[in-house]
Amino acid sequence: MKRILIIQTASLGDVILCTPIIEKLHEVYPNAKIDFLLKKGYETLLLNHPKLHHIIVWDKKENRYRKLSKLISTLRQKEYDLIINAQRYFSSGLITVLSNAQQTVGFSKNPLSIFFTHRKKHKIGTSEGNPHETERNLSLIEDFTDASNFPMKLYPTQQDFAKVSQYKTQQFITISPASLWFTKQFPKEKWVELIRNLEKHMVIYLLGSSKEVNLCNEIILESGHVNYLNLAGKLTFLESTALMKDAKMNFVNDSAPMHMASSIDAPVTAIYCSTIPEFGFGPKSSKSYIIQSSKALRCRPCGIHGHNKCPKKTFECAYTIPINQLTNLVT
Repeated sequence: MKRILIIQTASLGDVILCTPIIEKLHEVYPNAKIDFLLKKGYETLLLNHPKLHHIIVWDKKENRYRKLSKLISTLRQKEYDLIINAQRYFSSGLITVLSNAQQTVGFSKNPLSIFFTHRKKHKIGTSEGNPHETERNLSLIEDFTDASNFPMKLYPTQQDFAKVSQYKTQQFITISPASLWFTKQFPKEKWVELIRNLEKHMVIYLLGSSKEVNLCNEIILESGHVNYLNLAGKLTFLESTALMKDAKMNFVNDSAPMHMASSIDAPVTAIYCSTIPEFGFGPKSSKSYIIQSSKALRCRPCGIHGHNKCPKKTFECAYTIPINQLTNLVT
């Protein structure tokens, strides 16, 4: 193997969940040039990654299909020995099939997987013992490596750690309150309740994108907490990850910040609302906790990815989570 491409152009968390593939391929093929194709906006996540040769960006927003055609043409010229497609959607399947690689592998759920040279099953269940998504992703390269596991890993630079060192002069926690999906996001008033029940001296940093600045401001304003800083939109992905490393605790939803914390083995508490950890997307840090409702809800889980609103209009899976389960982790 001289040239290898990994494809994952879905969400931020999905990209992080693919990083074990990078780690393992580099271990087995240390001289191979490993490229990674992802969606525009997430490229800084893998910036200066020591085990990647090149990051390829696909801008899906404008002239999507024209850019897709140009992208495929560019990839064909690279003459990859192997393309690993970790997505289960048509567009990524088209890239895989038309890029003229010697060998291709992806999940059998991909509508174009019949044209891949290797196919693997992707099973998501609701019972305990289901494989983690990192294990499902690593299964894609078993035929080219072995069955051993590798961790998620991101590589904040010295500059990233230096940028956030100013925030580490006192003990602190971070809260990443937002999610792409409404039913995967702990409600604003529950975050407010959590902060009101914390010690007044506890330093709190709120993390997120620029789209979440207002949410973070509202949470702090309504909580009345004074030792805080809203860092939403002010830090890069890797700077946020570097900050998480030394937190007393990082409170997150079932979303990308959970995987950011896991990628650097930072302490993390993941709050599950409509989804469940049995799907296989849970935290992997050595110090990690899962918080979820203890109430038996027949409607939970209501979907793998969540919804834009609660189908039952009650959102009981979130509102029945006792706050003391969270405060006990930082007292």
